[in-house]
Amino acid sequence: MLYQRLYGFAMAERGGVRRMNTRPSGNKTSKVAHEAKWRKSQDHFECFTNLIGVELDDELSQVQERWKNWSKQKMVTSGLALFDLTGRTSGRFFGDPILVFEVRGGGPLPFHRFGHGDMVIISRARPWGEKVIEGVVLDRNNSRIRVVAKDKPGDLRKGGWRLDKGANRVAHDRMHEALISFHSTEGDGGTVLRDLLLCQPHDLEASAQRPPEIHGQKIRPVNLKGMLLDESQKDAIETAVKQRLTMIQGPPGTGKTHTAVHLMKALIEMGRGPILACAESNVAVDNLLEGLLELGVKAVRFGRPVKVRENLREATLDAIVSKHPKQDEIAFIREETEGIRSKLHDLKGKDRGMAHKDISKNYREIREIEQRITDDVLSSAEVLCTTNIGAGHFTIANRKFSIVLIDEATQATEPSSLVPIVKGARQLILVGDHRQLPPTVTSRSAEDGGLNIPLFERLLSNGIPAHMLTTQYRMHPTIREFPSARFYDNRLEDGCSPNERPPVAGFLWPDWDKPVSFVPVHGAEIEEEAGSSRSNMDEAAIVIKVVNDLLIPGDLSPEDIGVISPYAGQVRLIRSMLNDEIEGLEVKSVDGYQGREKEIIVLSTVRANESGKVGFLSDYRRLNVALTRAKRGLIVVGDDRTLRNDATWAGWLDWISESNLMAWHVVNS
Repeated sequence: MLYQRLYGFAMAERGGVRRMNTRPSGNKTSKVAHEAKWRKSQDHFECFTNLIGVELDDELSQVQERWKNWSKQKMVTSGLALFDLTGRTSGRFFGDPILVFEVRGGGPLPFHRFGHGDMVIISRARPWGEKVIEGVVLDRNNSRIRVVAKDKPGDLRKGGWRLDKGANRVAHDRMHEALISFHSTEGDGGTVLRDLLLCQPHDLEASAQRPPEIHGQKIRPVNLKGMLLDESQKDAIETAVKQRLTMIQGPPGTGKTHTAVHLMKALIEMGRGPILACAESNVAVDNLLEGLLELGVKAVRFGRPVKVRENLREATLDAIVSKHPKQDEIAFIREETEGIRSKLHDLKGKDRGMAHKDISKNYREIREIEQRITDDVLSSAEVLCTTNIGAGHFTIANRKFSIVLIDEATQATEPSSLVPIVKGARQLILVGDHRQLPPTVTSRSAEDGGLNIPLFERLLSNGIPAHMLTTQYRMHPTIREFPSARFYDNRLEDGCSPNERPPVAGFLWPDWDKPVSFVPVHGAEIEEEAGSSRSNMDEAAIVIKVVNDLLIPGDLSPEDIGVISPYAGQVRLIRSMLNDEIEGLEVKSVDGYQGREKEIIVLSTVRANESGKVGFLSDYRRLNVALTRAKRGLIVVGDDRTLRNDATWAGWLDWISESNLMAWHVVNS
């Protein structure tokens, strides 16, 4: 493989807490860092074309494997399919029909992994052998799931339906097109930053610091007066506006998105723009959009409104276009067209032919007006917000953006990041944190090939520095203590005091001045029938007891508590044991919680076995995310004997012991 694992982690001692040392060590790592400079453009193109192909093939084969070989029970248990649903329509969503699916006879839906914005395949019973309809999940509740589709089945109310999770071919095609554009020397696509992004210049840091070559704009000096920014955020913005490539590292709670939107506001006020603002997920794009709108920036959200947060849909391209003054003109032409169509059956010969010609002319005129409206809206936007993959949509195919900002850059694969970059980027800002979770890659061989190494991390490994935000505003200082020492070289400072994050009542903290606790549970993990996940009944029971106790004093509402676990099986088990008794309580996977926060987090680690296997809990980035979601209190439930077999977990448990934060009393009470 051209591309292999980027880092071999060495450990170093500091202040009683072991910390990560990410300097490459050993010949293998040095060789990889050297290869990641991509001397030959062709090697980069072939490598990533191959990797995204492997990823798509794996995704498609997983879907086919499920369809052909999995039992119905296994599909249901995994949450990847829903069966025997009734269907009906419920109005329209920006012109597309809303399809509502419910369990036959009523009652709650079984556990499933379909969430807002997910792609679903709608079929009768055998999606591999019948005509299917693709849709997007609008929303879900306990008893129904609403899906927006381009078409609706004619016999929706008859018989039963099934929903399946599908593979995303669109993402693959747009990444492939971006790779072609990135490496093409013809046409006006691609980016002038190509050589820098391939790490080909001799002095990479100096090359990144060169001013961007953006012509035809009168640039005013940067003005940050009136902006609520700390010193590290100001430094990041003042650096980013001057150079053509900037990487901003935002550890948990340091205001990564806050900095990104103020940076874009500063660029707009300097006379720069328009800016293309992207992120890997719809949630992160919505966060950028919300921040920009609050600052008074003219931002437009590009993408299907069904995937956009409800309170932001008025800022979508579709919504703005639908309210454009020229819509009256379109309505008039449509009315005229309907009048002609209604008389068609009375016309013959030449008159009928002329009527058809008029109808065609009217439709062409409508399309032209719609295109003019769209161009008008897009041209007036100061910032266009969309997902990385959304930036490859044909509607904006001919638009160029000299400034591109990518948030969540460390959660995007390199080909995904290239989709917005090839829209003509002359100034690129990557915002992320390589100490948190990497991109999601389903194929093991694509992961081994390096598809899970984001562009941000590759550039960092080749010596381009990242500007780190250093003041965190989320966590009680005790919650911050270990992650700062272990993962951020003790550089994190507190922007909030212990008094601003008082420990919550309802839990007997071992030390009331330090709201972190480990509850040791020596139970046993269970491997699920599907073999895809694990659960732990003993831990689930303790988690539910802890949550109920936290709610008794009335200090917290269920919405203030986040119950998280690395394993979907444990999430499913806890949800089933709660049986919706605590309305508003969120039970989710750790991976689904990146970028989120709650007043208190209860973490169930699940792994408990005699062989000491911790599985993917050994990824320190997953632990970092899990430990940094809480504002006022963190309670971890787990088997310390098993967890101690991993170096990072052992370091955290040592810190817990030294700080006297073990909560034996919870289990023994």
